[in-house]
Amino acid sequence: MERVRALVVVLAAAALVLSGCTAAPAPEPTRTPRSAAVRLVASDATAVADASRAPERAVQVSRSVFAASPGVVLAPAGDGAAQRRAAAEAARLRVPMLLVRGAASASASPSPSPSGTPAAAEDGDVRDEVQRLGATWAVGFGAALPGVRARRAGDAAPSAPAGRALVAVVADPGADTAAIATARAAGGQVVTGGPDLNGSAAAVRALSRAKRARAVLIGSRFHARGDLDWAVTAARTGWTYPDGGQRAWDGRSLHVALYGTPGAPVLGVLGRQDGPATIARATALAGQYQALTARKVSPMLEVIATVASGGPTGDGDYSGEIDPEALEPYVDRALKAGVPVILDLQPGREDFLSQAKQYASLLEKPGVGLALDPEWRLGPKQKPLVQIGRVSAAEVNRTSAWLADLVRTHGLPPKPFVLHQFRLTMLQQRQEIVVDRPELDVLIHVDGQGSQPDKQATWRAVRAGAPHVGWGWKNFLKTDHPVLTPRQTIQQVHPTPDLITYQ
Repeated sequence: MERVRALVVVLAAAALVLSGCTAAPAPEPTRTPRSAAVRLVASDATAVADASRAPERAVQVSRSVFAASPGVVLAPAGDGAAQRRAAAEAARLRVPMLLVRGAASASASPSPSPSGTPAAAEDGDVRDEVQRLGATWAVGFGAALPGVRARRAGDAAPSAPAGRALVAVVADPGADTAAIATARAAGGQVVTGGPDLNGSAAAVRALSRAKRARAVLIGSRFHARGDLDWAVTAARTGWTYPDGGQRAWDGRSLHVALYGTPGAPVLGVLGRQDGPATIARATALAGQYQALTARKVSPMLEVIATVASGGPTGDGDYSGEIDPEALEPYVDRALKAGVPVILDLQPGREDFLSQAKQYASLLEKPGVGLALDPEWRLGPKQKPLVQIGRVSAAEVNRTSAWLADLVRTHGLPPKPFVLHQFRLTMLQQRQEIVVDRPELDVLIHVDGQGSQPDKQATWRAVRAGAPHVGWGWKNFLKTDHPVLTPRQTIQQVHPTPDLITYQ
């Protein structure tokens, strides 16, 4: 689909703008004095229960939380009913709960496991943990360990409450009764939210409200992620979208954005009023959509930070870069109003990464994302409006890698990473574009214009065979025929976009 955009030299636009942690290793088992009192691990490091089976995770959570305990509660690994009773007792006693995989009772000749391994050997890690804790007794619910004095449920007195704050995030509550019970016994707050901490409103809320608390992540699905220190740090910032999570394109929310350059009406609706009026207009437009969908709708701004130029600019790249310091007051005003901002790059003959780095100071702010507009990514001899640009997957990946590193280094919440596309050629080798960096939320913005049948055809063509990403739709107020109303946009664009932009 062909389209034409108005171009301005950036110096004029700039003048108008001016007016307006790695998981902590489990300690080696050590002997502690008998009749040890409850003591919680003091480290702030994130502890990850990364084993593949629930008994191992129960031991790891105990090691991550308790430095010492006078006793433990035991239950068989395969008995859900016994585990639920044991969990209640562990919470009452404020001691760890462990799972015994072998024999249900202490025996001089333990029964072999299904694999032929004696139960005593199979439960060696549990015995080691009991020894490390200094525990002298165990309350068993159909389970016991040789050499550990058994006590009946209700006989032992509760341990003294421990004062160390703890937040436990559980990926699969049904699979980790023992680990959850140990976290609660330590006085921890337990929430469900994995393996993507930043997409969970409950996890973000809990971690941000208890910034000094230990964070224990329970579940095998956390093991595959190498970014958990960053994820916890980002969650603790407390920055969220209106739905409570830190993911822009989560399927639960819808963002409605105005597009353009501040002070440049010819480039889009964003520049047709001053900053406060733009924020009010975007907010009002989002309100119209909220009445039409069950998703949480919120306003957003997409600001063209580098503007493709019809003539050569001073550095010859046919793209004028607005000074980040000139944009900063505008961006800060939007963020203060709770309106996220996406910086859009039209690089001309420059590459995206070089331009993106110029805006690092703005991208270091929570709530500021990045958009690449390949229509304006030109070859060495190409000019805007003469050719439709394109970008290689390698260049997109270099840019996203840099942005992801910036997010991780500064402990920022995940950032939107938008790729504009209305022709298949615009994103070269699209299947090779990396879309699973946890620090970024990738969205393909289908921004064709013209008649509605043509726009729908472009929407279907661009989405066909695409990677798993968010999706954006654009309504052009001057060049669409007709311009869809909010109700028509919701009714006619399927699936419902994650981002609806107005230009």
